[in-house]
This record gives sequence, C-alpha cells and structure tokens, in this order.
Amino acid sequence: MIRRLSFSLVVLFLISFLVIVNPEYTEANENLDNVNYAEEIIYQIVTDRFYDGDPTNNPEGALFSTGCLDLTKYCGGDWQGIIEKIEDGYLPDMGITAIWISPPIENVMELHPGGFASYHGYWGRDFKRTNPAFGSLADFSRLIETAHNYDIKVIIDFVPNHTSPVDIEDGALYDNGRLVGHYSNDNEDYFYTNGGSDFSSYEDSIYRNLYDLASLNQQNSFIDRYLKEAIQMWLDLGIDGIRVDAVAHMPVGWQKNFVSSIYDYNPVFTFGEWFTGASGSDEYHYFINNSGMSALDFRYAQVVQDVLRNNDGTMYDLETVLRETESVYDKPQDQVTFIDNHDIDRFSRSGHSTRSTDLGLALLLTSRGVPTIYYGTEIYMTGDGDPDNRKMMNTFDQSTVAYQIIQRLSSLRQENRAIAYGDTTERWINEDVFIYERSFNGEYALIAVNRNLNRSYQISSLVTDMPSQLYEDELSGLLDGQSITVAQDGSVQPFLLAPGEVSVWQYSNGQNVAPEIGQIGPPIGKPGDEVRIDGSGFGNSMGNVSFAGSTMNVLSWNDETIIAELPVHNGGKNSITVTTNSGESSNGYPFELLTGSQTSVRFVVNQAETSVGENLYLVGNVPELGSWDPDKAIGPMFNQVLYSYPTWYYDVSVPANQDIEYKYIMKDQNGNVSWESGGNHIYRTPENSTGIVEVNYNQ
Repeated sequence: MIRRLSFSLVVLFLISFLVIVNPEYTEANENLDNVNYAEEIIYQIVTDRFYDGDPTNNPEGALFSTGCLDLTKYCGGDWQGIIEKIEDGYLPDMGITAIWISPPIENVMELHPGGFASYHGYWGRDFKRTNPAFGSLADFSRLIETAHNYDIKVIIDFVPNHTSPVDIEDGALYDNGRLVGHYSNDNEDYFYTNGGSDFSSYEDSIYRNLYDLASLNQQNSFIDRYLKEAIQMWLDLGIDGIRVDAVAHMPVGWQKNFVSSIYDYNPVFTFGEWFTGASGSDEYHYFINNSGMSALDFRYAQVVQDVLRNNDGTMYDLETVLRETESVYDKPQDQVTFIDNHDIDRFSRSGHSTRSTDLGLALLLTSRGVPTIYYGTEIYMTGDGDPDNRKMMNTFDQSTVAYQIIQRLSSLRQENRAIAYGDTTERWINEDVFIYERSFNGEYALIAVNRNLNRSYQISSLVTDMPSQLYEDELSGLLDGQSITVAQDGSVQPFLLAPGEVSVWQYSNGQNVAPEIGQIGPPIGKPGDEVRIDGSGFGNSMGNVSFAGSTMNVLSWNDETIIAELPVHNGGKNSITVTTNSGESSNGYPFELLTGSQTSVRFVVNQAETSVGENLYLVGNVPELGSWDPDKAIGPMFNQVLYSYPTWYYDVSVPANQDIEYKYIMKDQNGNVSWESGGNHIYRTPENSTGIVEVNYNQ
C-alpha cells in the first residue's frame, strides 16, 4: 500500500499523544476516521463480476452462467474473491484505499420473467441477511477484517428505494427471515402502489415505481425503522462508507432524516446515486447541497466521457463543468467523481487507442472530488451499456499503463493536499489542451492534458503560482510527460506538448501559508455531535474553532486534523472557522447545524388554490423549515400522485419530539410571496417514528 509514511503508526502515536495531553479525547473520536474521503481512492467492484474465490457458493441451474457467457446471470464473483485480490497485492499495490462493493443483502433467487438474475444485488428481499452467492456473514466479516488489515476501507451499496421486480415474489420484503409483506394486497402501506413512473416530473419519479421495481414507502414508520435497523447492522459489522442507490427516486426529506440517523449512530462517508446528464438539474443540485450526503458526480462523468472518450465537445466544456460545479456545489471536494461505472458506457472502446482511458484516469486522479475507479478500467475492459459494461474480470495485469497511472497518482493525492482539497484554476486552454492548477495553502499541482492523439501544441505564456524551480513529471514520462522550468515571475519556459501527453508537476514542501480547512465531516450534525476538520496550517498548539461565531469544544488538535463538538446555536447553514493559537483565522467552511435528532414528517395542506404560475411552499420556525425566511422555504410542494390539487404535500426532515410552528406561502414565477393568513400551525413532531400532519389552508 502506498500511503503517507507508516500512516497507521502515525495515527496510533497521535491518538496516544492526544489522550495524554487532552483528557477530553475519547475513543469515540476514532469513529470519525471514516467521514472525510477527499484523500481516498475508491475502487468500485461489481462483486459477482470480479473474482470467484469460492465456487461452492455459486448459484445452481438457470441462475448461473458458466464462463459468464450470459451477462444477465450470476458468474461467480464473491467476497472471498475480493479477499484474495487484496491479499495477493492486486488492490493495495494499485494504491486503492477504499472498495465499493455491490449491495451485500439477500436478493431474490429466482429469474425475472425476462430471464435475468439479480447478480447485481439491487433486487433485495431481506436487508438483514447476506446474498448467499456472495458469501456468508462470516465471509463478509473476513472481508472487512482483511481490507482493514491492508488499510482499505469498505463501502457497501445500499438500496432503500425498493425491493425486487413485482413479477418476482411480488416484491416480497423479509425481516431477518420473517415475511413482512408483498407489493400486492399491501394493507400496511409498506409500498407505493401507484404504478410505474413515466419520469414526467420529480414527484412522479419519487412516488411511482422505478420501472417494475416494488417501491418502498419510506414514510411508513415500520419501513423507516426497518431500513435504519438494517443499515445499523451493517455498520456494526465494520463498514466504512455507504453508497445509497436511486436517491432521485426517494423524498429528500426522508433521506436527510435517514442519513442523519447514520451520523448519530456511527458516522461514515455517505453518497447517493442520482443519474443525470451533463447539465444536471435544479433538483440534482438541491440534493447535493441539502440532503446531508454527497453524490456521484454524473455531471462530471458525462462531460469527461463526451470530451475525452467521444471527442464530442472540447476542453472548454471540461473547464466549464469544473468551474461551474465548484460554484454550484457547496462542497465540490466531497462529491464522488468517476469516468465510467456500471450505469454508463465503459471508458475504453474496442478498436480504439487506450491512451484516451489513460488521459481520463489522469484527469480523474488530479481533479477535484473523491475519485472512483470502476473495476477493470485499469486493464482497459470495454462495454457499452448494461450488461455489456459488467463483464467478468479475465485478468489482473499489474503492468498496464492505466494500472501504473493509478498507482503513482494515488500516492500523490495523499502527499499533496492541493490534489485533495484545492481550488482549480485554468492556466492554458484550447479545444484540445487543458492545463489546470490545483492549489491549497501553499501546496500546488499543475497538470497538462493534450487529448489530441495526433497533434502537438506549442505552449507559451503559461504562468503558475508554483515557486521558481525545475519540476519533473510526477508520472516519470509514463504519458510522455516532461520537465518544466518556472521563473521568478511565475512564467513557464515554453515547451511542446506532445500528442496524447499528460504531465503532472507538483510542489509540496510542508510550509503552509495560513490555517485552511479542506474538508469537514459529517457534513451535517446537531449540537453536541463531533465533527472532524481536515486541512493544514492549524499548528500544534490548540486554538479555537467556531460555528457562526459560537465557540466549539475542541477534543483534539494537531496541524492537520481537529476534532470538535458542535455548539448550542440557533442552527441552520453557516460556516465553521478555525483560529490558530497565534490568532490567524482560516477560511469559513460550509456546514449545516441541525436543531436536533431528525424525523421525517409528511406535511399535507388542503384547499390551497393557486393562480397560474404560483406554487405552494412550507416555512416555519426552525432552520429545517427555513426559519421563516421565504427564500429558504421548502418546496415547491407536490399535488399530483399521493394527493391531488388543491391538496398539496411534501416529506420533510424536521427535529424530532419538538413543537414546531409553520405556515404555507405562495410564490409566483417572479418570486412574489403571499403568506397564509391566520395564526401559525403548531405540531408536535414524533420522537421515534415518522409522522403526518394535515391542515386546511387559511385563506
């Protein structure tokens, strides 16, 4: 494993030191080791398609395809196979620091009427049992133990949106072996039985089925509790992260309540999958900034594929998406970037040069976000669309250029914080060339990419903030990179950028300019919760940490990492700031302070008639409801699927076991606001379950 020198020993020493110098430091702080992922390299594994380490657990009969000739069937990959590829060095030698595996839960073991099997793990039936084709609970525990022995984190895919297709076992849901219910004759409202979505609206995609999958009603108190119990079981088994499937098809309010419960129980890095195009959408951006979890950055992936794989668009498009998302995303470095995965085409294409994949990987590993490598990309596996992009790994070749790129740049990501946390500045650009600089607190990386495999470009008038000196290519010429010389004024001596060249130059001498925060996790929390603040320049003498001016109790402190408790405060979105012992203040890092533990409540209002162009919103006296600020009101509310106009509804994460006050407001297309008349509505939120509150609109 290539990481910072003796990382585990350094952490052990720091913990021991902090226990001595700061008696307030507790073992609970160790839980925060898994909340910040900007320095990690994730490797996504479709478990069934990676390596068959235990043929005895392979399904029998029509579910299984010998030799993986039928990509819609099980092919034999399992947790034992992943264990073996950790122990033989394939994953750790590549520089992988986290693996994201397929949903581990028990799936239906029957064929879909179309002839498909649930090899992918997304057709769950019992969220508290393992998929026997992947292994037993003991096998899963051994995977966790093995990965941790090699300093590799384990992320599981989790699917709270649905069970299985309604044509298989009628979408049956089990609770540790006990049948809970079926999609048909659903007397307990465990499912949304409103038919399949046509995706015509955000509301329709949430409250109707995703294709033929039996959609769970997360607002049902039993389903809410069941899903929380299930994820807590997997957390107890030692997982280090969670990828949440199909977040575009569940209420953001329920998801915020769900992820808040994860952070309350055992905080780990959590990110969701929202499939979108190169432009994103208002709802997509809202989720990224308000759900309490990160997201797979599909905007990034779609543009990188267009520009570097398909030659559809130019480097200007790539620069635009990086610049725009650094502005639109509150925390761009928290978003999970990728160039291919199980939902889109593989980056490599049969009959095409592998150099384009090399360029994509170099970009991925040096640009902002948490980079994720899709299994097989390092050996140039090909495949357009599902299931062709989910073939069986047929070799574990460590000599490919792609493997070596990942190997070399993963170590750089952990050595130079400009790669993990830095801002991005365009330094030179044309249709084929993009030279960008990453910078963070006196550390720098300058990356030059020429996507044209047939033409070189003369690079002149290039400037950088890196200090004056000679810089060698960090890839050692692997992609035809070269050295450059930077003058005292920051100008770079002109050079010729070869066809398909990537050069990576970096400066990191450990001398930071001032305190600077790079990442804070978890991204939301309530008073008294602990957060981890990573960055540099904090100094080794304890200073102060504050949220919106309110002092936070510091539990541990060193030059790169601080653990502190969130203060008692009115809450809402604001910034956390670090002030050193010598009085220097850091940048303010965005954070959302919740009022308290969360629950999901469905707000329903009747007889709210609007004019053309008007929509209904919800606002109230707590930050979760906008603190009476119309610009922060929740909505626009829905009125088509579960209820029909003039009845409106919305599922919202609010503080549990608390009296809240709220009103409804109407906004027109110009932003004009009209308030509901009369006194405030008052509602006591549930303590340990979801809730629903229904009122009539006060005209």
